[in-house]
Amino acid sequence: MKITVKAPAKINLTLDIVGKRADGYHDVAMVMQTVSLYDTVTVEKLSGEGDGITVSCPKYPDVPTDDSNIVCKAARAFFDKTGVTPAPLSITIDKEIPTQAGLAGGSTDGAAVVLALNQLFETRLSMDEMAQICARFGSDVPFCLLGGTMLATGTGTTLKKLRAMSDCHIVICKPDISVSTAAAYAACDAREPKGFLYTDELIKRLYSRDIRGLSTCLYNEFEQVMELPEINEIKREMIACKALGASMSGSGSAVYAIFLNQKKAEKCVNILKEKYNKVFLTKPLKDGCRVEKVEP
Repeated sequence: MKITVKAPAKINLTLDIVGKRADGYHDVAMVMQTVSLYDTVTVEKLSGEGDGITVSCPKYPDVPTDDSNIVCKAARAFFDKTGVTPAPLSITIDKEIPTQAGLAGGSTDGAAVVLALNQLFETRLSMDEMAQICARFGSDVPFCLLGGTMLATGTGTTLKKLRAMSDCHIVICKPDISVSTAAAYAACDAREPKGFLYTDELIKRLYSRDIRGLSTCLYNEFEQVMELPEINEIKREMIACKALGASMSGSGSAVYAIFLNQKKAEKCVNILKEKYNKVFLTKPLKDGCRVEKVEP
């Protein structure tokens, strides 16, 4: 049997670092949003015995296909939590979400595997139960499973559903640079606390359906402390195309911009494509991973 899952990317509308915990992790406050840029993950239950997992990702040969891949961690977490006897699996990732982008491309693939295995093995877990499994192997994996518009606090796994983001057009651009998450956190630790949370302000705009006001509240603390010229240049180009606002997503290096006017968004995409290979026109979603196809 084979299950195919559409696994969406996410962007951070805000990312506030609240503080560093005694265990070395950081407390955050951030609003995350799934968007219509997808990986397609196909999980096939093979005949025979054993727990071997074969992973392929044809479009991105640099993505690991051994047990270090998050999809393998997802499968192990699923079998460990449910007690289901493992079976050999084949997992194919048709990847459209860029890697090292801050778009949760790996996390959403892991969430997709948990969703697929729940159906393949007929375990009938609820979405909340699957989210608990997802939290075992990544802080933003539960969000990728559930999707929509959510507030994430604590280490990022405490989720609260928010009012859906208003309809708009979101342009995403991934430059050919990567950002060290560890370096970004270290830079945040060295900074004086700013005393307020952009996240709180953005949530107010969400509930008032004020997309223009919301776009002025986009904030990413990593972007502020890292000060990367490439990120700033992309943002300048987006704003020049009449974007309402622009920000880096996650630990980067993808940058996104919000538009109300589709033609302006399309023009921005065309301009950015003259310099960058990975540019996408997306819309906000109200959900996360979803089963697209079931084959015998």
